[in-house]
Amino acid sequence: MAEDAMRFAVVCSSNQNRSMEAHSFVSKKGFNIKSYGTGNMVKLPGPAPDKPNIYSFCTTYDEMYKDLMKKDYELYTQNGILHMLDRNRRIKSNPERFQGCNERFHIVITCEERVYDQVIEDFESKESSNEQAVHIINIDIQDNHEEATIGAFMICELVTMLDATEDLDNDIDEILQEFEQKVNRPVLHTVMFY
Repeated sequence: MAEDAMRFAVVCSSNQNRSMEAHSFVSKKGFNIKSYGTGNMVKLPGPAPDKPNIYSFCTTYDEMYKDLMKKDYELYTQNGILHMLDRNRRIKSNPERFQGCNERFHIVITCEERVYDQVIEDFESKESSNEQAVHIINIDIQDNHEEATIGAFMICELVTMLDATEDLDNDIDEILQEFEQKVNRPVLHTVMFY
């Protein structure tokens, strides 16, 4: 990967489903991408809607996998959680919080408006030197396996379009308008600074 390659981040709430599906798919296309979550804890579906499995961000995907396998192998195989965790542990060791990240990106893509707001809030809470612009873009993607797969294709398409431009700051509005019409989903966009 070139030293000056565009750097992308994709962010959802728990760094499990949507962001990791996009991370996996887009990185296989050769792009420089990382994934994060913005929640305080990592939440995975449990045996009932009011009984989620909750982990800290420093819990590894492997530990989560083994824990859920012990709890109810049948349930977590059937609902796809073990498959998802298996994919995740092949990409990186554990989920990461965006708010604890010190890396700089050109583009941060969020998967829901609440996460978009949390990313903006994080930038606003930090001391900015206004030296590097970062484009924060939101595409709403429901948090289920099917939508995560569709979302990964959409994010890859957007990343490909953005990476192809010679002048990101000048061309981004036009690119986002074209992308929005193509995928028929509203896109939010703002510029923050590191």
